[in-house]
Amino acid sequence: MNRMILLAGAAALSLSLAACGKPAEDTDMAASPPPVAVAPVTVPAAGESTSPDFVGRAADSDMFEIESSKVALERTKNAEVKAFAQMMIEMHTRTSADLKQAVADSGLAITPPPTLPDDKQAIIASLKATDAAGFDKAYMDAQIDGHQATLDLMTRYSQTGDNAVLKAAATKTAPIVQEHLTKAKAIRDALM
Repeated sequence: MNRMILLAGAAALSLSLAACGKPAEDTDMAASPPPVAVAPVTVPAAGESTSPDFVGRAADSDMFEIESSKVALERTKNAEVKAFAQMMIEMHTRTSADLKQAVADSGLAITPPPTLPDDKQAIIASLKATDAAGFDKAYMDAQIDGHQATLDLMTRYSQTGDNAVLKAAATKTAPIVQEHLTKAKAIRDALM
């Protein structure tokens, strides 16, 4: 009995493999409907499409950019890195205010976190401990990683978020973050 099942399975497999190599007969390509373009869907990270999580992560990002850039202003000797750090403090202070305004306009009772999460505090501690020779690259690498994560957050929330006002804020902020990311990469590449 088992032998018959194995033989039947082998025969079916042989026929399937043989059919794979043969061209389709009488196929009229003109009669086939054109393929349907499907827009890529970005799958949000766990909880990211909820307003409280989005606000928390966006606020964390702004705080990190500001605090790490304050460290850079104290530590760097590179004029371009210093100018970037100053721009980060100014721009992320502005995006923090914009986020708070968007939360108020949304009518939601969400309070952004008052302090950085442990993982971002650890990065700042690491920057403070980095030797002078490696500081600029370490700071720019942290800026690239942070801005990429924030760009991903803004893009995902603008597509899948649960609040129209905050989605609009994410959509407005994403190009600013992309600009910072591009600038950070250029500065880091010039350091190498």
